[in-house]
Amino acid sequence: MFTGLIREIATVKSYHNNILALAAHYKPNLGDSIAVNGVCLTVIKIYHGGFEVELADETRSIIDPDRYKDKVHIEPAMAMGDKFEGHIVQGHVDCLGTVKSITKKENGVDYIIQVPKKYIAYIVPKGSITIDGVSLTVNEVSDDAFRLTIIPHTIKETLIGSYKIGTKVNVETDLFARYIAHILENRGAKSSPTWEDIEKIQALY
Repeated sequence: MFTGLIREIATVKSYHNNILALAAHYKPNLGDSIAVNGVCLTVIKIYHGGFEVELADETRSIIDPDRYKDKVHIEPAMAMGDKFEGHIVQGHVDCLGTVKSITKKENGVDYIIQVPKKYIAYIVPKGSITIDGVSLTVNEVSDDAFRLTIIPHTIKETLIGSYKIGTKVNVETDLFARYIAHILENRGAKSSPTWEDIEKIQALY
């Protein structure tokens, strides 16, 4: 499990087939889980100044390989007892989003991110979302897109400031929204979840 708070911006040394080699100050242990641009990956090799992770076929079928050629966000998995900030992030990317517009504001920048319509049900106004591993708050949702307002600190400390119109980003929607939608879908109902449904979700954590 992750929080969506980036530990470091690492440099891609190489990405061939299913192996991604990174140069980073952070030193993981062999077998550790680490989120790279929001994707939970396993460390398979460690060397001085960096490490390698392996990408499964399912992961490679979702991500944009062009986003793994230069700089990437990394976040190690939470350890028991760690301070919890951000929001609950699994590192399971739902889909690619596309930056459709970028608008500078007085104290931040608005980004409109378009996603396949079927994922909009899991994106909640004022709820949480993860973009390339960064925990963010959704300000507004439309039929096939949502708006984020990114503050200067986040722009400075992440790669979001390098996004351009057309940039593809990894999107992980809100965990609880996905679970509740799945329960309702399988129950064949449009009504709100029962307390029993909510308790089942809470029991997982």
